[in-house]
Amino acid sequence: MIKPLNGARVLVTRPAHQAENLSRLIEEQGGVAVRFPTLAIVALDDSSRIKSTLANLDKYQWLVFISANAVTMYGYYSDSDKMAKFKPARIAAIGKATAQALVLAGLPVDLAPEAGYNSEALLAMPQMQQMNGQRCLIVRGEGGRDELAVTLRSRGANVDYLDVYKRAVPVIDSSQVNLLIAQDKLDVITVTSGEALQNLLIMLGEKNHQRLFEASLVAVSNRIRQIAADIGFKRIAVTHDPSDAAILETVTMCVTGGIKWPN
Repeated sequence: MIKPLNGARVLVTRPAHQAENLSRLIEEQGGVAVRFPTLAIVALDDSSRIKSTLANLDKYQWLVFISANAVTMYGYYSDSDKMAKFKPARIAAIGKATAQALVLAGLPVDLAPEAGYNSEALLAMPQMQQMNGQRCLIVRGEGGRDELAVTLRSRGANVDYLDVYKRAVPVIDSSQVNLLIAQDKLDVITVTSGEALQNLLIMLGEKNHQRLFEASLVAVSNRIRQIAADIGFKRIAVTHDPSDAAILETVTMCVTGGIKWPN
């Protein structure tokens, strides 16, 4: 029985610890998942500052987690026994994947958008409108976007950041991927952040960039789509949400002709 992906080679650029589910889904549909993480999630050196903040969480009314990685690295620094006893006023997640990570970490989820998976979706919720005097701690990776904090402050909140990880370019062998590109045997590229896309170009070098730009690219947001278009990618499809299932659906459409280029 021929499966939908029928041997198509799909580049999976998620961080290594997050890539297996999508890779499995691709392989179940007859594709070849080419694992090539273009982001590494790394602990910060300044652990004393992070632990000092964690020791004083009772002064905050809101903890806002920006990503599943933020939840994972938050747990890396926190004392699990103390966290089990800690009952913050409210915990907010920026999207469903982050909310799921909180549940798996044993933390309550008081607020998460039903639809949407970004700062804008969280800020649109009724609970985020009247924030006068509320103290909020945004748990995120180093150098994240500032829109959430800026908007909450404009609504009267006092906002602090807790950076719990940084992103780095992985040091891995790129020869297999470069060979696939040179031979025009890479069918679809999947990317879940603008930084991951930029790192992809750095890791592969300039030699095969023009061939790379001819491959179908699946992005999880219009913001990433615009970055890819500015770089030079010509065939870009955007998923309806950032889940692995949605990525697989869009990859399948690219392979089976469900998307007409240019789209």
